[in-house]
Amino acid sequence: MQTAIVWFRNDLRLTDNHALNEALVSAKTVLPVYIHAPDEAGVNSLGGASRWWLHHSLLELSASLAKRGAELVIMRGDSLSSLRALAAASKAEAIYWNRTYEPTLVARDTLIKQELHEQGLVVKSFPGNLLIEPWNIQTKTGGPFKVFTPFWRACQALLDAVPQPLPAPKKITPARHDFHSLTIQELKLTPNIAWADGFSTLFVPGEAAALQRLSDFLAAPVADYAQMRDRPDHDGTSRLSPHLHFGEISPRQALTAAASRALDPDFAGRARGTETFLREIGWREFAQHVLYHFPHTSTEPLDPRFKDHAWRTDPKALLAWKRGMTGIPLVDAGMRELWHTGWMHNRVRMIVASFLTKNLGLHWLEGANWFLDTLVDADLASNTLGWQWTAGCGADAAPYYRIFSPVLQSERFDPERTYLRRWLPELAALPDTWLHKPHEAPAEVLKTAGIHLGRDYPLPIVDMKSSRERALTTWQAARETSALPKTV
Repeated sequence: MQTAIVWFRNDLRLTDNHALNEALVSAKTVLPVYIHAPDEAGVNSLGGASRWWLHHSLLELSASLAKRGAELVIMRGDSLSSLRALAAASKAEAIYWNRTYEPTLVARDTLIKQELHEQGLVVKSFPGNLLIEPWNIQTKTGGPFKVFTPFWRACQALLDAVPQPLPAPKKITPARHDFHSLTIQELKLTPNIAWADGFSTLFVPGEAAALQRLSDFLAAPVADYAQMRDRPDHDGTSRLSPHLHFGEISPRQALTAAASRALDPDFAGRARGTETFLREIGWREFAQHVLYHFPHTSTEPLDPRFKDHAWRTDPKALLAWKRGMTGIPLVDAGMRELWHTGWMHNRVRMIVASFLTKNLGLHWLEGANWFLDTLVDADLASNTLGWQWTAGCGADAAPYYRIFSPVLQSERFDPERTYLRRWLPELAALPDTWLHKPHEAPAEVLKTAGIHLGRDYPLPIVDMKSSRERALTTWQAARETSALPKTV
């Protein structure tokens, strides 16, 4: 075979890239392409923060390909038409890609494969973004898993059979073509406002940065990961999620590296951290499997009892939540961190989601959509699973009576109030005792700190106790009036 096209999507890496490897083996020349087609993604359309990440990731991928002799062709528009045009311009005989699992994209890829086959092209898709394909694992009764623990147990039994990661190519022989490629800048992915300026203080997109982040994490922080991953005041997590989402590193690479670290004699007795880390990789896997098997969950609850749930509508409260102005310190700190960095610590994500859905009583989709727009690691599957888990209406959902207390959570996981003071500077002068609940502070304490609540920092927009009771009453009524079983 003379020429094969490799269609890059959410696999923006050269290492452990099955489609690229197949093209190098089967064809003399290779033509890499990225097609920007946001209209095809449906509810998985890229948000503002993701577009920023994609811009920089594409720059890194293009540079990596150029070092090996290949050009990354950039196209915009309908994917099928683009691939047809590129195949004609390059006289390519085959088109390869790595699979995605979001419902809209699965349907699109199925159609494209059929159409290109009928055109006489060799078209193949490959695994590469999951450890185990969704159709290769099932419950004892033959259905998909809805609960994480048995799912992960079943996965672990298959992990030994997961192949080793493929090496990156040293050289790529480029294909000849007469097609005019766009520049990455012409895609206009970066925002026109300074909103994203803070993203680069925390993240560096691209494959090289992903590999370095994994290496740095496994060198030391992973040893304490089981304890420190819940502390938003510490850099105790891997922060690999955006790299995994854009495919700058594969879960197979993370699995192999973590397993190797656990076996290192110098790491003896500290393997619990790697086990916990791999379990988190398992949660990502679980989210993808659930969305694949239950595609409606991107917009509807997995538990049908919540389909007609009486969610409240309160635009003013929603805006206060988005801006980090609810008067609940840990919630506000998390929402401000999100806006300024494109990131929020996972435990804080659960707390702000609980506050929105249970204390404010707003629809989980309101929060999910905001996250999809503002998170650099905005992943449809993980985002959907997380929001439905917290709201109590999804797979392996938290029980309806689990309503996070921001005060108790900040006392436990931000004991020195470092996280709160970083993101709520207007409250920094308060003593630790009152920082997580300033509205309960005595007048003389507020005066000494120079803080006027309602002016310098908002009073709580909702009463936590009464809103909790309202949520419990509403949840219980929904379950008792349902004829369906009470477990998902």
